[in-house]
Amino acid sequence: MVEVELGPDLEARLETLASEMHLSKSFVTREAVERFMEDREDYVAGVRSLAESKYRISLEEMERRSRAAD
Repeated sequence: MVEVELGPDLEARLETLASEMHLSKSFVTREAVERFMEDREDYVAGVRSLAESKYRISLEEMERRSRAAD
């Protein structure tokens, strides 16, 4: 079990959104945390993969390839 203290503005936004969606604040909060965790886990995995990658190009090369693709 985790307790989270929200500031008054965020609490009001959560209450409004949950009410408009006819959902509980707990459900909306749980969904938000779950999505945040999934996004962060994907980000960390991507950074790790990039760090372990042997294939690297410079920013200049990436920009050149991007311009060439347009």
